[in-house]
Amino acid sequence: MWPPVTLTQLGSLFSGHGLKRDYISDEEISPYAKLAVMASEDQLFPDHGGFDWKSIEKSLQNKPGKRKKVAGAGASTISQQVAKNVFLWQGSGIMRYVRKLPEIYYTKMIEWVWGKQRILEVYLNIAEMGDGIFGIEAASGAYFGKAAIKLNRPEASMIIACLPSPKRYTVKPMSRWVAWKYPRVLQQMRNIEDDPDVRSLVYTAAK
Repeated sequence: MWPPVTLTQLGSLFSGHGLKRDYISDEEISPYAKLAVMASEDQLFPDHGGFDWKSIEKSLQNKPGKRKKVAGAGASTISQQVAKNVFLWQGSGIMRYVRKLPEIYYTKMIEWVWGKQRILEVYLNIAEMGDGIFGIEAASGAYFGKAAIKLNRPEASMIIACLPSPKRYTVKPMSRWVAWKYPRVLQQMRNIEDDPDVRSLVYTAAK
């Protein structure tokens, strides 16, 4: 069962950015898209219980203005992003801090109830991947004119490289940031794909 609409999607619609989405099952998602999002956003996703405490500690120690690494620098896991996007709201400042406590609750809940495969599937269906474009199927169609299951490695890495700021870092026309980042996402994909826990999430549905 899919959410009829998320608060983030409503915000996009009512702010004039539109809403393009097409929910698909895990079996309809390219394994390269799953691999790319873990490589870029959360390399410890198969192993943690919803929170990457080491990355949280590092993010607290980062100096303002310091450039972050391509992968593994952010403290927010895929599970946290799903909890925020499905059940809560976006926002910065005081609203960000108000959101933190319920975010912890919903993150643990989906880890217990859904499990990793479902969390990854939901993430790749609801994450904003362009201006008013939500989910890997809509992004694949908008950028490459094909279904998400047909995405190859470079195409998947280009889409994922726009995260977490798809309005600022565009895929088409390709921004300088995406052009710089996607080869590094490809390298990280190669680095993690032989891990058995990663492979169990990436390739199980494709068999």
